[in-house]
Amino acid sequence: MNNDKQGLIKRCWIGLKRPSAKYSLLTLLTVGFFSGIIFWGGFNTGMEATNRLEFCISCHEMRDTVYQEYKETIHYSNRTGVRAICSDCHVPKDWTHKMARKIEASAELWGKVTGYIDTPEKFEAHRMELATHEWARMKSRDSIECRNCHSFEGMNAAKQKPRAQQQHAQAKKEGKTCIDCHKGIAHLLPKEYKEDEE
Repeated sequence: MNNDKQGLIKRCWIGLKRPSAKYSLLTLLTVGFFSGIIFWGGFNTGMEATNRLEFCISCHEMRDTVYQEYKETIHYSNRTGVRAICSDCHVPKDWTHKMARKIEASAELWGKVTGYIDTPEKFEAHRMELATHEWARMKSRDSIECRNCHSFEGMNAAKQKPRAQQQHAQAKKEGKTCIDCHKGIAHLLPKEYKEDEE
């Protein structure tokens, strides 16, 4: 039995070392393995580079509008020094949803290239449409990006104002998600937005 196992291992090893046309299968597998690591590392580095604040505000549409609004919020400057950046709220952390979001974002880049929102006036004209898409995306994922930092379980209700205590308790009971109540938390609400229409 031992000789059979050794024979099988020897035959597999000879097969791996046998040349294909020019290179052995072992050489091709080794080169493929290391090429895969290099490709994956480069791909991941690129994905992470597009999550940086500097990348997000590299176009004037973002830098001159929503970034300026965000700088006036508690997510930018607060007593604890914890800062949430664009990707913390707009890019899911798990790989599958992150890739889906990056693909969706390519449509936003297309909007920039075609001039759909290339001026402050055009951006304002489409703000409601853009916000509605983002709110729907966040709601569909149960505001997971918010809950990466905030959770009902982590809240100390005793330190909240009475109105916040009541609203958080009601939201938890009704199964609401953060974005149901916290639209406009980091950016201005669109002029067309009417809270009572929801």
